[in-house]
Amino acid sequence: MGSTLRRTVLAVLVTVPFGGPAFAADPAGLWLTETGSSRVKITPCGGGYCGTIVSAPGKALDAKNPDPALRNRSVVGVQILNAQQADGSSFTGSLYNPNDGKTYSGSLRLTGPNALEVSGCVMSVFCKRQTWTRVN
Repeated sequence: MGSTLRRTVLAVLVTVPFGGPAFAADPAGLWLTETGSSRVKITPCGGGYCGTIVSAPGKALDAKNPDPALRNRSVVGVQILNAQQADGSSFTGSLYNPNDGKTYSGSLRLTGPNALEVSGCVMSVFCKRQTWTRVN
């Protein structure tokens, strides 16, 4: 293959997204959780993404937090997602669930322009997944 053709092929490969449409590249934004009761803002951090609760229903206290000193704080403003490790088309890290006060190994992956799959696992075997919807 000639050098000009190689450069052209390389340029095309670098600009064409793999694993789906261009939306797969950036999960940053505001997301409504699967239950529709809370909103999480996902922002770039480190080499991946972090997510912070920006709204939740009712008093929304972190009542199940393992640290008794944090049980009276609001969950609004709490970072619940730290997914800084790129893993193919997803990002992996940890996910805090204020509903049970536990932190799980977690991941996030865009499955559509307005759909984000978030999963949390115990021992990498028992996993629970939710699909969050982008808020426009």
